Amino acid sequence: MSSNNILAGEKIMEEHKKILIADDNPEIREVIGVLLKSEGYEVSEAADGNEAVEMAKQMPDLIILDVMMPGKDGFKACMDIRKITLAPILFLTAKTEDTDKTMGFSAGGDDYLVKPFSYSEILARVKALLRRCYVYKTDSRESDNIITIGSLSVNTDKKSVENDGEPVPLTDMEYNILKLLITNRRKVFSIEEIYENVWGKAYLRGDNNTVMVHIRRLRMKTEDDPQNPKYVKTVWGRGYMIE
Repeated sequence: MSSNNILAGEKIMEEHKKILIADDNPEIREVIGVLLKSEGYEVSEAADGNEAVEMAKQMPDLIILDVMMPGKDGFKACMDIRKITLAPILFLTAKTEDTDKTMGFSAGGDDYLVKPFSYSEILARVKALLRRCYVYKTDSRESDNIITIGSLSVNTDKKSVENDGEPVPLTDMEYNILKLLITNRRKVFSIEEIYENVWGKAYLRGDNNTVMVHIRRLRMKTEDDPQNPKYVKTVWGRGYMIE
């Protein structure tokens, strides 16, 4: 896909994508909403976790989810949303501890933005998450490109995964990790290399947990025995690979 086609596609994407903002602070919802609408996105709002889960049934293309909300916090809401949709989820939080980030990724989140944040930063995160979905979903060919290892089958044209013929519901980040490994079989990728390839950002020491949580989630969904994986294997001291 050429750079011109990507830029044109991004413009079309922005004009049609629906984004759900879930935050108990109406001022934050309003500010983010105005910003996203100015970029051509359709925006809906939820004031708490329960409302966010309910509105996720409308199948937004991306969800911005605050962590600290009354009733049902962002982590719990995220886990319930993941039962409904695999749309990218961007967490907003005032918490900066690695354990909090790990909880967010374990719940099914795709990215994490700490308050206070700049408007340019949140907009860049939103566009990056949507771009990953757009590129993978539109970069298709006439013939299927299917990679099969054991009972695991990955269709890189349709961005779908099956295990023993049954669909495996992966988030975009989980799928991107699997695709990176399965299209480079026998190559060992370090945690840093996985992070920079999949997230498209410079690696920091705290990003270790991010990758490890996603690997664990990927194994839970694709392996019969996640504790003794036969697909995504750990190469101690070096990283991960698929043989």
